[in-house]
Parts: sequence; structure tokens; C-alpha cells
Amino acid sequence: MKKYHVLGVMSGTSLDGIDVAEVELSCVNEKWNYSFGKTATFAYPAQWKQKLQNAILLDDDALSELNQAYTAYLAETILTFIQTNKLKTINAVCSHGHTVKHRPDLGFTLQIGNLPVLAKQLQLPVVCDFRVQDVDLGGQGAPLVPIGDRLLFLAYEYCLNLGGFANISSELNQQRIAYDICAVNTVLNFYAEKLGFPYDNKGSIAKRAVVSSALLARLNALDYYQKSAPKSLGIEWVTKHIFPILEESKCSPEVILATYTKHIAEQLAKEIPKGRVLVTGGGAYNKHLINLLKKETKASIEIPSKQLLEYKEVLIFALLGVLKLEGKVNVLQSVTGATSNHSSGKIFLP
Repeated sequence: MKKYHVLGVMSGTSLDGIDVAEVELSCVNEKWNYSFGKTATFAYPAQWKQKLQNAILLDDDALSELNQAYTAYLAETILTFIQTNKLKTINAVCSHGHTVKHRPDLGFTLQIGNLPVLAKQLQLPVVCDFRVQDVDLGGQGAPLVPIGDRLLFLAYEYCLNLGGFANISSELNQQRIAYDICAVNTVLNFYAEKLGFPYDNKGSIAKRAVVSSALLARLNALDYYQKSAPKSLGIEWVTKHIFPILEESKCSPEVILATYTKHIAEQLAKEIPKGRVLVTGGGAYNKHLINLLKKETKASIEIPSKQLLEYKEVLIFALLGVLKLEGKVNVLQSVTGATSNHSSGKIFLP
């Protein structure tokens, strides 16, 4: 039996902050087990949040500068976590970085914070940059979490993550399939911020407002929802397709939050008609959204412990890193549409 003591590190499109989790992973008779140690989320200061929101607009030189600055900031954050928790004997840091561009249709994806200098600054091996190779192999570069769903959470028919976007994975004919369903917190947080809140706490603003049936119909008619998997979404899609519809509606932020929350519930319910569903990610705290979803589907919606709810993605990126260190498959072609299963990511040594 091999045991790995690693850190998983993740920054999501909803810009909540940098999630860091201490994870122990072991494999016995081809069965992977995990346990959490310390976990923390480092919220972005306003200036970093602004920089990351605007990163998509930068030219190559400015983006390169941002990448270097963000890598240094990431190293500082991880070192703070290690020192605060007095952690020793860490085998590797498995880091996703932060996605600023994701256009698999054009053959590229960019996650900043994945530079070799990260390993030098941490004085630890780093496994990172998990998406690029998949896009090079003709895949969507996303979602990457489903290999972890298969290896760690096979007791559930569906694993549903509600973060910046909603993504889902399940087994179909002994193949793992997964895809992005719709945008979630990338939209909800944007409109909550217009009202002076970082997010719609428990969906309370949406719950009090009236749904616009005309706006709901326009959202539900988007072409993306008719496409079959593999498919994935990025902030570019939200900027091009979602925000214009919401702005053209001339609805108040409150009505937009009510309508978009209802829209999310309807799109999720279409994908999970029945069975056990493990729901994780920040969106699982949106009680109004979860209640709407329960009304729309016969599936059993199960929300786990706080640590798993908040750090499941980080846990799985830790697993992806360990699988890469072992030279094992960590990205599935049935999920991303790549030409083959592969062991993705880069390994940097101090």
C-alpha cells in the first residue's frame, strides 16, 4: 500500500478564493481511499478579484506579467497554509491554478499560477497544469473531476458540483460521462454584487422576488442546452450569451436572481431524473436553489459534510496529481472527447 500526503489547491471561476486542502490518499487492491486533514479558503483581496475578473481582456504580454505575479501570490498563500498548520512531510502540491481563458473549440486553455517557479518558491514538488494536454489531444480540457468521482464516489448515480458552473458526472454503459450543465455562481454572484452583497445568501434575494416567465423562456432556449456531451463552458460563453439576455430584459437584479435561480434548477433537473445525487460546491448552500431542484426532480439530493461539500474539487485535484506521479490515467476520453485516456499535468521539482 502506498500513502501520499499532499496538498490540493484550487481557484474556481466564481472567484471565492484559493481553496487549499491537506489530503491523505492511499490505494489498496486498486481501491482509493482518502481522508482530509486541514482545509482553508483564502478569500481574494478586492484588487486580486478585480485583476482576475479582467484577465480575459489582457494582451499576451500583460497576461504573462499577471501569470508571474499570480504564481508568486499563490506560492505565498500555500506557504501561509503550510506554516500556519505546521505541516511536514508533504509529498507534493497538486495545484489547478486559475482559469483565465478556456476555448477548447479554438484549441487553447490557460490556467495561470502553473509556472515552474512555484516548485522553487515552495521547495516542494508541484503537479499542475492539468488541462492543456487534453485540449492538445482534441478534448474539451474539462471537466476533470469525473475520474475522482469514479474512483472515490461510485456509490452515487450522479456527482453534481455547483460552483461557478454546474457540472455533472455519471456512469453510462460502463463509461464515465460528464459535462457542464449551465453557469451558476458566475451569474448569481455578479447580480448579487450589484445589490451590494458578495453572493445571494441561501438564495434569500431570489426567493423573495418574482420570476420573469419571458426571461426564463429565453434562457431555457439557449442552443448549448440542446447539445450532447462532451461539452464544457467558460466565462466567455457567459459574457457572450447569458449577460446580454439578462441586460436586454431590463429586469431588476432581484428579478434576474429569481429567474436565473429557477433557470438553473430546471436545467439541473433535466439531467438528474432519479437516483442518488451527491451535491457539492458553494451552490449547495443556496437553500432556495436546492429546494427548487427538489421540486423539479424525483432524484435523491444528498448534501455531504461541510469539508467534502466545500473541498471535493480540491480533493480530486490532489488525486489527479497523485495519479500523474504514478503515471496512471487521470483524464478520461469518454468525458472530455480527447483522442485517448491519458495521464495529464506537469511535474515541477524544486
